[in-house]
Amino acid sequence: MRAVIVAAFVAFALTMALTPLAAKLFRRLKAGQPIRTDGPQTHLAKAGTPTMGGVVFIFTTVLAYVAGHLVLMALPEEVDGVTFNRPTGFTATGIVLIGLFITCGFVGFIDDWLKIRRKHSGGISGKAKVLGLTIAATIFGLMAVYYTGSIDSRDFSETVATPFVSFTRDIEWLNVTEIGMVVLIVLLVNATANGVNLTDGLDGLATGASMMAFLAFMIIGFWEYRHWCGGAQPADNLCYDVRDPLEIALIAGAAAGAMFGFLWWNTSPAQIFMGDSGSLSLGALIAGLAFASKTILLLPILGALFVITTASVMIQVTSFKLTGRRVFRMSPIQHHFELAGWSEVTIVVRFWIIAGIGVAIALGFFFADFLRIAG
Repeated sequence: MRAVIVAAFVAFALTMALTPLAAKLFRRLKAGQPIRTDGPQTHLAKAGTPTMGGVVFIFTTVLAYVAGHLVLMALPEEVDGVTFNRPTGFTATGIVLIGLFITCGFVGFIDDWLKIRRKHSGGISGKAKVLGLTIAATIFGLMAVYYTGSIDSRDFSETVATPFVSFTRDIEWLNVTEIGMVVLIVLLVNATANGVNLTDGLDGLATGASMMAFLAFMIIGFWEYRHWCGGAQPADNLCYDVRDPLEIALIAGAAAGAMFGFLWWNTSPAQIFMGDSGSLSLGALIAGLAFASKTILLLPILGALFVITTASVMIQVTSFKLTGRRVFRMSPIQHHFELAGWSEVTIVVRFWIIAGIGVAIALGFFFADFLRIAG
């Protein structure tokens, strides 16, 4: 747990310190966010606010992950005759999750850079964005499903992801095959990345909601580590057959700490936006944590706010194409409430509450399953 706490604190401290420096640099480089003219008129005042803040917390999360590993290397491998099976070096799970985080962030960075260069809110096309996310998800999905080796000193035969769809653990009768799981990972990464991207429309909204999701995965990962099968065949149904649960907790904790630090500068009125480099990377990492921790079907509950936001866009588009009428004044749904007269801070806080309820329900399901088996 010490390594997780250190990683979270390092990420928080670095993000708190570096974000305002990045905002000043981006302002000098005139890397300001172009604002849509057809959106809420209150957003026009935000034009020119530095964007691409995701570059900062991607960097600090990776550094915090390394710091956490330095702590793990310093800890004794055995205490009072008890041997702790924990990673001392970088793992397959770490490479998959951090790789997804960085590469999907790079796709968003290209989108942000084109928006700034063109001085227009349109960056790369939607198809190009999906293609970039799909390539990244396919590369690391293949590694997650097929790579059985070990990057650190431990000897494992498991892969990061299995052919089974999971809820709080693998569902043994729901086998989609290895190729099917790679396809599912690609869909999961695209859906979650775009969900966070659509939610990122108000100051601090996506940052706070993502922080809650990462805190949940930190708890899930650490609980799985404390009740871990340790790479062996499960002796009972209580232990979790997960590749590197401590890595999951470590990365989720680092990301949560980075979000906490970024929120200080991103809350209303935002001094910097995360941009697509931030939202796409966050969504990809959240999806990655879900399949690595074997909680795939738990993700829509844990990320309830992202699901609601995405659904509002789908409903709006479908209704307009079929009937010529709009269900909402504007989508995503947070802008509907803006046009209805709600203040930005009110919307953000109430949506955070929705996100928190989703996280609480998801954790409730997770622990209820453990108690069911234990009882």
